[in-house]
Amino acid sequence: MSAPIIAFFNNKGGVGKTSLVYHLSWMYADLGLKVLASDLDPQANLTASFLDEEELEKFWPDGDHSKTIYGSLDPLLRGVGDIAEDPYAEEIDERIHLIIGDLALSRFEDELSQQWPHCLDGKERAFRVESAFWRIMKRIMDKSSIDVTLIDLGPNLGAINRSILIAADHLVVPLIPDLFSLQGLKNLGPSVREWRDGWRERLRKNPVKDLELPEGQIAPIGYIIMQHAEKMGRPVKAYRRWAERIPEVYSKEVLGEEFGLEKQRENRNQLGLIKHYRSLMPMAQEAKKPIFHLMAADGAIGSHQKGVKEAEENFLQLALEMADRCNIPVPE
Repeated sequence: MSAPIIAFFNNKGGVGKTSLVYHLSWMYADLGLKVLASDLDPQANLTASFLDEEELEKFWPDGDHSKTIYGSLDPLLRGVGDIAEDPYAEEIDERIHLIIGDLALSRFEDELSQQWPHCLDGKERAFRVESAFWRIMKRIMDKSSIDVTLIDLGPNLGAINRSILIAADHLVVPLIPDLFSLQGLKNLGPSVREWRDGWRERLRKNPVKDLELPEGQIAPIGYIIMQHAEKMGRPVKAYRRWAERIPEVYSKEVLGEEFGLEKQRENRNQLGLIKHYRSLMPMAQEAKKPIFHLMAADGAIGSHQKGVKEAEENFLQLALEMADRCNIPVPE
């Protein structure tokens, strides 16, 4: 069985997608899995989370773009070949590989927009373009014996994200309990279903039978409420107001299902809650570590140690729940 590809996506920005992918990459690595962290957001914030400025200079703005996601796509984009034969992934740790993001990736948007309808005409190049992200990830996954791939996407409904999502086996929706996230769900759900159906229609037109293509499952496994606020152990009123509406909106808009009393009681669609680790987050960013790796030498002393332990338990629980739903074997 091939390693699952999990996309983290919301049409609403600022919901903590990048932080979530970063921390789960480290948590799965801690659990003994080999992870491919794929930075496919043209803003490249996930890459900046893993690498310091000196390391980033090797790749952009004037560095070796051949080792970024854009570099792996460049021959295809210029019309002089297909994707890179041996796409590059930076080895962050013996268990974490990173597809390096690139601001130049936004140049791929127009090409993807143009080729999407050409798939219906059975044009080979159109299928190579639309499947490029998946084929790049798959080559790295096969070469490095990856157990799970996590993708960070930008917050929009453009052609780049459509192409990335058809490469995904599973979809996770990070949310902040507010009006904007609810509206994002209403935009996201119908678009994802339309893209899934559109890709399955196009798959039947593939003219090259030995060109391996993604199935385009994009199966939603649930949502994660990020940075929820508490007071005396209880959600604050403003948070609670929007949080109570999320299950119904997610069920209707993302799953296309009615939301009855039984579903309301079960609320199986909520994967977890990630608290706002306020003072620990900038500390972790400065140390280039996940929160749960912070030590006293990083400034995590006194009451901070409780937060570090809490974060470890928080992300562990979430990682195990996701692994269960995606059938990812976790070493004992």
